[in-house]
Amino acid sequence: MVRRGLVPDLDEAARLIADGRVLVGGAPANTTKRLTDDGEPVQVTRPPAFVGRGGNKLDDALDRLGADVSGRRVLDVGSSTGGFTDCLLQRGAAEVVAVDVGTHQLRERLRADPRVTVMEQTDVRALSAERIGGAVPLITVDVSFISVRAIIESLAALLAPGGDLIVLVKPQFEVSRAEASRGRGVIRDQHLWRESLGSVARAAEAQGLVPTGATVSAVRGSKGNTEFFVRFNPVANGERGAGRLPAAWRDDLTGAIESRADD
Repeated sequence: MVRRGLVPDLDEAARLIADGRVLVGGAPANTTKRLTDDGEPVQVTRPPAFVGRGGNKLDDALDRLGADVSGRRVLDVGSSTGGFTDCLLQRGAAEVVAVDVGTHQLRERLRADPRVTVMEQTDVRALSAERIGGAVPLITVDVSFISVRAIIESLAALLAPGGDLIVLVKPQFEVSRAEASRGRGVIRDQHLWRESLGSVARAAEAQGLVPTGATVSAVRGSKGNTEFFVRFNPVANGERGAGRLPAAWRDDLTGAIESRADD
């Protein structure tokens, strides 16, 4: 690698190999002792933009949904390894409160960042606005093995007036167990996608939140599942349960579903 001019020295070569970023003949080089022929292709791949795939999902969705991050306090629900948190920081978030029911998942680089407040072994349903320093203007959500509907009331209580709620809706966790089992955990039925999104939207609307945008996730979820991002904002007059979802959002929803219809 040094002779080919791919890296400046042996130490850098060893680091890249250890990180899994060196391909020899298209396959990862698992050891520094690997011998190569002069004509064998050696490639150094680019480092990932974020610590987890979730960062790529959110990065694309924020652009599509027009949600601003810069200078805002953010509550990241279901932070896991920190893909969303990393994306939010790179987009200029002033502070990220990373909440997860698990522990020891958030990458050390993020854990050590002074802009990040780590709240592990914490269920968002047990949080109050006071506990996180006040309601936040932006909440991002990426949860698994639980329906978003189960936490939407808590999310609404933690969102500041005029704030943005960006939710990753995973149909595999919104449908019934019977439906999920039928596809072995993979939901391909467009009707079930629409039903999942609609049920989450209605639950949010009952808490005074209105859906203002929807887009398909650019990165598929586990087992290749299609997932969707939905943006919610508080109803201006604070009323709940009006029962009518915006026509513009229904158009977004249809577009998001049809974009994956032939996949």
